[in-house]
Amino acid sequence: MPTLSRDGDVFVLDLGSDENRFTPGWLTAVTQHLDEVEVSTGPRALVTTATGKFFSNGLDLDSLGDNPDSLPDYVRRVHGLFARVLTFPAPTVAAMQGHVFAAGAMLALAHDWRVMRRDRGYFCLPEVDIQIPFTPGMSALIRSKLPTPVAVDAMTTGRRYGGEDALAAGIVTEAADEPDVVPRAVEMVRPLAGKDAKTLGAIKQRMWADAIHALTTGELGF
Repeated sequence: MPTLSRDGDVFVLDLGSDENRFTPGWLTAVTQHLDEVEVSTGPRALVTTATGKFFSNGLDLDSLGDNPDSLPDYVRRVHGLFARVLTFPAPTVAAMQGHVFAAGAMLALAHDWRVMRRDRGYFCLPEVDIQIPFTPGMSALIRSKLPTPVAVDAMTTGRRYGGEDALAAGIVTEAADEPDVVPRAVEMVRPLAGKDAKTLGAIKQRMWADAIHALTTGELGF
């Protein structure tokens, strides 16, 4: 399950040590940790990472298959997580130490910046191959964060990007060796931890207004 630790002014949210799929319990735990960061006083920044082979493998498809009636409420919870991270009132970095797939990749994109392991692991939006169309909110998030040609390739081909490929495509901010992924992410946001939360939150709300609207008030597309 997700855990939260602190390195000075930088909170480090570890998504877990397995595939870190978005189970209901996992979503609750992540939300509670974000609450803790948000209500903290003084300077703060957030680094999100994981332990092991996966950063996140996305939606809990097995659970959805067993409980199809839960799909609308479940997708709204996922959309809510994306919108919250997108507008989080502190500097955020996704430190991608392993595979980043599907909704896990969208969660990484919702952060302000991304650091990815250069030698192993893929960033991938495989929805075209697993026959699950993006919701309008998901599409808006991806298109708001990626250059249009990259979004077209990533969304319509299911291409897998290694760290250096992701850097060249503008998907990630930096590529680093595995031991340096989290330290580099922490040092990236440490100098920014003193930014005023209210001002930063308002800037993000306005910067990503279209994606936020699609995630929070738009149609689910099914």
